[in-house]
Amino acid sequence: MWVAWAFLSAFLLGCYDVSKKMAVSRNAVIPVLFLNTMISSLLFLPFVLVSYGSDMLDGTMFYVPRVSWQTHGLVFLKSVIVLTSWMAGYFSVKHLPLTITGPVKATQPVLTLLGAMIIFGERLNLHQWIGVLLAVLSFYMLSSSGRKEGIRFTHNKWILYAVLSVVAGSMSGLYDKYLMRSLDVMTVQVWFNIYQFALMTPILLFLWYPHRKRTTPFEWRWGILLISLFLAVADWIYFYALSFPDSMISIVSMIRRSSVLVTFAAGALLLHEKNLRSKAVDLLLVLLGMFFLYLGTR
Repeated sequence: MWVAWAFLSAFLLGCYDVSKKMAVSRNAVIPVLFLNTMISSLLFLPFVLVSYGSDMLDGTMFYVPRVSWQTHGLVFLKSVIVLTSWMAGYFSVKHLPLTITGPVKATQPVLTLLGAMIIFGERLNLHQWIGVLLAVLSFYMLSSSGRKEGIRFTHNKWILYAVLSVVAGSMSGLYDKYLMRSLDVMTVQVWFNIYQFALMTPILLFLWYPHRKRTTPFEWRWGILLISLFLAVADWIYFYALSFPDSMISIVSMIRRSSVLVTFAAGALLLHEKNLRSKAVDLLLVLLGMFFLYLGTR
């Protein structure tokens, strides 16, 4: 059953990426991200108010405990890392095809695995090394596909933004491993959303608003609301899948990366992006690399 929930979470993550693309295309990125963090905070705020004001949620997976200021500081640092990943990712999604950004994002588990080797002393086995090499090869081939559309990986700043998003996302995953040793899920999920909203407020007011007439104008789209809804539900289902006694985090994480299939399909069917045949080969290599990483965890 938990595998089915993990696949549902992956599907919703893909829908989140597609909604993000639709929301930021020819639109101002910073107000879209601001509204996303605001809506996400409003979705989780009732859990904080009910948890602090009554015992209704005690003993449930939605309970938000009171924590120390030191803990808030740790979660605030996570908010900075995640917001860095999101801002870079939003700008790259705005300016690049989904069939480029999706496979690039799918290489994130490789960086996380390499970081785990360096920071936590984990070691790769043969299957994991094959997975890493396939992912690196897919990234090189993806750069060749991008050149056919005038996108040079070494000279295109939006590719660098996509890479920054992946690196920061990997840092967040490694930091999550550290945080989860002592903190509960709701503490991290709720407060990092609220702190992101707090961080985005001055960015919106002092960096974007005074210069808004010289940049891409902002336009409200319902996809902005869908971004927050899809992400919130996808994360909740992800944590619910992990609550099953026999669930395996390695398999759930691998399944979640299959969200790239949704973004690739949307790029092909809805946005009519180009060079799909060569990109499909790149995507196949990414998924094959993820499969070998999964074999290495068994």
